[in-house]
Amino acid sequence: MAARDLTLDHPLPDNIDAERFVLGAIMSSENAFLQVAGTLTADDFSLEKHKRIFLRMGELHERGERIDRVTLANELMKQGQLQSVDGLSYLVSLDDGLPQLHNLEGYVNIVREKALLRRIISVSQDTMNRALTGEEDAHNILGAPEDAFMKLGDLGLKSSLASPAQIISEYEGGINAFLDTSKRIKGISTGFLKFDEMTGGLREGELFILAARPAMGKTALALNIAQHIATNPKSSKAVAVFSLEMSKESLLTRMICAAARVDQQRFRAGYLNADERRALQEAMYRIVEAPLFLDDTAGINLMDVHSKLRRLQAEHDLGLVIVDYLQLMQGRGRFENRVQEISSLSRGFKLMSKDLRVPFLVLSQLSRAPETRQGDHRPMLSDLRESGSIEQDADIVAFIFREEIYRPDKESLKGIAELILAKQRNGPTGRVKLAFLNRYTKFENLAADTGEDDAPFE
Repeated sequence: MAARDLTLDHPLPDNIDAERFVLGAIMSSENAFLQVAGTLTADDFSLEKHKRIFLRMGELHERGERIDRVTLANELMKQGQLQSVDGLSYLVSLDDGLPQLHNLEGYVNIVREKALLRRIISVSQDTMNRALTGEEDAHNILGAPEDAFMKLGDLGLKSSLASPAQIISEYEGGINAFLDTSKRIKGISTGFLKFDEMTGGLREGELFILAARPAMGKTALALNIAQHIATNPKSSKAVAVFSLEMSKESLLTRMICAAARVDQQRFRAGYLNADERRALQEAMYRIVEAPLFLDDTAGINLMDVHSKLRRLQAEHDLGLVIVDYLQLMQGRGRFENRVQEISSLSRGFKLMSKDLRVPFLVLSQLSRAPETRQGDHRPMLSDLRESGSIEQDADIVAFIFREEIYRPDKESLKGIAELILAKQRNGPTGRVKLAFLNRYTKFENLAADTGEDDAPFE
């Protein structure tokens, strides 16, 4: 059966005058773009030329340039789009009829409402088309609009400014609970005691950047944290891992071997004794039952990550998101250089963590500066590769440092790692010493931190 396209006799909802007035108001008022940008996106405009004009306005604003007819026309010309928006004459006409005391908020609300109606119609039409063709399972067709409408509902949810009185009144338990530190919401434990002591754990809405030079153990530490959170019998939470470097099978192999304390090389070669096989089976059962979700999609972008996490969050108590790693991702849109692109990604992850109210652990590469530095090779914030705004966006920045890499002849350094807390927005900085079990690619607390008599590494 050929696909049957449903068309409407009635035109799609729009209000061209309201769209023109929004764009005209931005050009006539220096601060108007800030009022609009947090509420509207380019896709909220019904006309393609209005979308292009709004996108170019955003690019001017990002660069700190004034938005007016001349700068906007020049930006459109550079993109080869001036004629497609009907030239300079159309830009000049955008504020025709705009009242001197215009109601920008009212115009924005009209544009948003019409955009929402068009999206509702689009989802409904798509569902009807799929139902008519009958080429898919009915349950799949039924689930698609449910997810789409949920996202549409989220578009209208914008947090507003709140006074201290409002914040306390909305806080569970009121002012007494707000001031009682024992009742305050605590972060999620990473399993590393000294790190949790310094940070209070990983907190919702926070961006944690974990950086290191290659082979220092970034992925290993991230997976150790993921495994602890997902398998913690006291408070297990779901963990999503997006890996742009390793396959799902490789990640799972690492986790199982680390949990079972089995040498990965022996596992891959198949030289395992009965005790190792038993340990692997037990570890496998624990991990299989845990709410761990791995994604190795190549070329994944921020929108894909956001969409997948929303779906996961609707079904599970999501406790942590891990991205391995930042420099392998690509931003959507045009960027003048790689630094701007990475900055856009880090800012996107920070906004996503706040929106989903989940901590994000994003791995990042370091430049070669620590290796060329004389004497102390410990990383610094300035070593963040293609840093841009990574340092500003992050709530926590930590580096993994293993001096044994630089001084392999010194026996006392073997198996010792440092987690350098270089930035913490809401707490102290410092160093946390950890044990690194190279055979299992596993980090553990030092015996001094756990109160055990023997060190947990060989």
